[in-house]
Amino acid sequence: MKTTSSHGHHHTASLCTPYLLLLPLGLLAVLLVLPTLTSPNARSDDLGVLCAGTDAYSVSTGADEKDAAASDAAGSSEFSLLVGVLTMPSRRERRDIVRMAYALQPSASNARVDVRFVFCNVTDPVEAALVAVEARRHGDILVLNCTENMNDGKTHEYLSSVPRRFASAPYDYVMKTDDDTYLRVAALAEELRGKPREDVYLGHGFAVGDDPMQFMHGMGYVVSWDVARWVSENEEILRHNDTHGPEDLLVGKWLNIGGKGKNRYSLKPRMYDLGWFMDNFRPDTIAVHMLKDNRRWAATFRYFNVTAGIKPSDLYHLP
Repeated sequence: MKTTSSHGHHHTASLCTPYLLLLPLGLLAVLLVLPTLTSPNARSDDLGVLCAGTDAYSVSTGADEKDAAASDAAGSSEFSLLVGVLTMPSRRERRDIVRMAYALQPSASNARVDVRFVFCNVTDPVEAALVAVEARRHGDILVLNCTENMNDGKTHEYLSSVPRRFASAPYDYVMKTDDDTYLRVAALAEELRGKPREDVYLGHGFAVGDDPMQFMHGMGYVVSWDVARWVSENEEILRHNDTHGPEDLLVGKWLNIGGKGKNRYSLKPRMYDLGWFMDNFRPDTIAVHMLKDNRRWAATFRYFNVTAGIKPSDLYHLP
């Protein structure tokens, strides 16, 4: 399954050339990661996109950003969504599980959905080399110009960098989610299909006082492109050093102060935390969160019949 639509779009294809495949691993790591992503002189809006793979679930060949924009203009997809999965370089096993989770899902009908794993600067030489291998194999890595963190500005860097990086071929929506969330892409796409394309803020809404949706839970939330662009251009957020603290609450705070994201939609209870006993799955799930270990991922795969299509073979005997 590809989370891109059949017209073959891949936003980062134009940055990759076949010559990367000829580079030794050490040189690849140096060229792709170390000089461009850890430079003290890098601008705050720099966004590194590491790519080289052409056969991964979210990568299609033969298209660059202009091709994608033209294809969208021609009506090949109703809308486009960038899903940024915030993770850390050391969580390679988790990323492999999440990649499989997306790859084995049905495609989102008439929607272009690109899934990317989002890091801050990869400064450790060992991690840099391993991330470079991932980038070469899967082509689904975004590296931001920040120090790795969870609640110290990474989400702001992601939301503010993406509109500049993809300015020539903007998405309709941008999503932030985590690597302990199982997102059912087709179900989310159906929710977005009839929604406005502007001033949207969608997720698991949290009520505070009389406000039924003060902010969206950090397990995963979507903003429309214009909202992400507003975050990117709003210097007040940085001027007031307002990027440190619970990232989901802060995003809601920025939008509330700025009067943005007025089209708010809570997908609760279809987005939820998995309970201690792992017995609260829903058949209409859009996203289930708190998959902190392999046991919880296995329970999720069993509930949603992810392994139902496995073919019988003499080479394995699985229950």
